[in-house]
Amino acid sequence: MRLSRFFIDAPLGLGEHELPEAQAHYIGRVLRMVAGDPVQLFDGSGQEYLGSLLEVGKKRVSVKLDEQLAGQPDSLLKVHLGQGLSRGERMDWAIQKATELGVSEITPLVSERCEVRLKDERADKRLAHWRQVAISACEQCGRSSVPLIHPPQLLSDWLKSSDAELKLVLHPVAEPLVSHAKPASLAFLIGPEGGLTDGEVDQAKAAGFHAARLGPRVLRTETAPVVALAVAQQLWGDF
Repeated sequence: MRLSRFFIDAPLGLGEHELPEAQAHYIGRVLRMVAGDPVQLFDGSGQEYLGSLLEVGKKRVSVKLDEQLAGQPDSLLKVHLGQGLSRGERMDWAIQKATELGVSEITPLVSERCEVRLKDERADKRLAHWRQVAISACEQCGRSSVPLIHPPQLLSDWLKSSDAELKLVLHPVAEPLVSHAKPASLAFLIGPEGGLTDGEVDQAKAAGFHAARLGPRVLRTETAPVVALAVAQQLWGDF
């Protein structure tokens, strides 16, 4: 029988637990699971819990957790992705794949060529949506921690706040990633659909970012973080 795995946004431990409403609805109404079905839960603490469903009702789902396991360890390479804001599915794709590739933090960035503008309530809804995209990616890939998704931020503000040991801005005319020594922490800056302006690249360099390239071809905004993170994990991480 397939073992279903779910993130629970509350501290877990051995024993009986009533699941939050969102997970209860998904388990009972969408997946149509029944009492006795096995489950694996995690809460972002690094621990995983095995158990089974005790009760599956219309409004209430409870579980009994019988075994605690060490979860999948995070990559020793801490990566903060500064991702230029892009439209709907492209941003979702970037966040989903970055999560699967072990990113630690993601900050959506507002730059000159961004075609997306988020304000107030709409920004809050998108942030909640992006966090759920990351959670779903963790459930699928076996990751035991959920990356931190920050609220959208101006590029200039993010550049000032970045404290990573190695800071890289992707640019087609630059040195390859392999030319850098292994860092303990890494920040990647990736532009939006229209790319970064020359002025923004210069601004990043002034803030301590090094220009880096991934090859001769220009990558789309949603493809660049996948390739960059995969190469970084191969060079310095857990690949």
